[in-house]
Amino acid sequence: MAAIKARPLNGGSCVATLDTELARGSLPLSEYVAQIAGTDVLNPGSLEPIQLGLYGEVGGIMSASKKHVREGDAFPGYRKAAEEEFGDTLWYFTALCRRLGHPLEDIFADGIANGGYKRVGVASDYRLGALAQILVPEGAVNLDLALFDLGRGAADLLGESPARTDLVAFAGYYLKALSGAGLDFSTVVRANIKKTRGAFLAPDPASLIDFDRDFLPEEQLPRQFRIKVSQRASGRTYLQWNDVFIGDPLTDNIADRDGYRFHDVFHFAHAAILHWSPVVRALVKQKRKSRKEFDEEQDCGRAIVVEEGLTAWIFARAKDLNFFEDQHQISFGVLKTIGEFVSGYEVSSCPPKLWEKAILDGYKVFRQMRAAQGGWIVGDRDARTIHFEPLAEPA
Repeated sequence: MAAIKARPLNGGSCVATLDTELARGSLPLSEYVAQIAGTDVLNPGSLEPIQLGLYGEVGGIMSASKKHVREGDAFPGYRKAAEEEFGDTLWYFTALCRRLGHPLEDIFADGIANGGYKRVGVASDYRLGALAQILVPEGAVNLDLALFDLGRGAADLLGESPARTDLVAFAGYYLKALSGAGLDFSTVVRANIKKTRGAFLAPDPASLIDFDRDFLPEEQLPRQFRIKVSQRASGRTYLQWNDVFIGDPLTDNIADRDGYRFHDVFHFAHAAILHWSPVVRALVKQKRKSRKEFDEEQDCGRAIVVEEGLTAWIFARAKDLNFFEDQHQISFGVLKTIGEFVSGYEVSSCPPKLWEKAILDGYKVFRQMRAAQGGWIVGDRDARTIHFEPLAEPA
């Protein structure tokens, strides 16, 4: 049975998707609205950024959906891309409905009612009701036509104050396009909650994973650390931890003297804030060798290469932005690429907002270190902080 839309008969206002196994439970759209409310950081009194964002995301739906349907299982990444584009479109549509004072679930309920669906009664997996009405398209959905309708519907929302009827029409077009692309609404909704909350909301410290929690102290990254970084007349930098030299002396390894010789700052920022750094584990010789899977899969040479490559990639972009000076956020495109870099490693569970903190705080220390040509990197894993101190010992 294909994915289908469900509306509980117990008085709730949920419009959700039941998957083929009817196993995961429905998510009321009112709950979606509540979950993403704090991620809307755009001007609440302005429609234009929301309308333009919505229109742009619909273009993304058209491209990703066609590739997903055309390529099928040959390129599974297209399905994820299509789900993400539908999720981003839903986010902007929710923001538009919020600004216009219309509850999202009511708009979708009317969109379904007017969208050519038929009702089928089924046993419900919705916790508060035993019976649900499943609304399925009355006929096969032509994806091309559904996407054209969706594009026209988005254009109708570009006016100075879109009418409720235009919102309802767009909701119906959205659901038909979703059905035509063969995607699951609940997956789209849940993935968008995870994405937007991870990108825009500071994580609850209690929800963050301590990757060292179950290991002995000698296999943990240092809880607190002071790393001395000194530069010799040769231009090489040296690291010292507890008065012991660690790692190899570094130069910039490029004609453009850009300060990359101080880049170990970023690895220590990862260790302090993300609780992850295969590079630092290797430097201080505190790998988790007591458990083979961690030693071979998380602290291995490949993980070190991933972190080094990621650090170099971010640095190349940071150079064009004055090393993030006076910036308070990192572009979501960069954060998304970071997620792709670290896929399969434990750090992939860290939300984008935590990565943003690690990058911005790390680059603040880097700029200070570069200006002073050395200094102390001071990290506290318990507080997830890192800061700079000059080489002169504090009184």
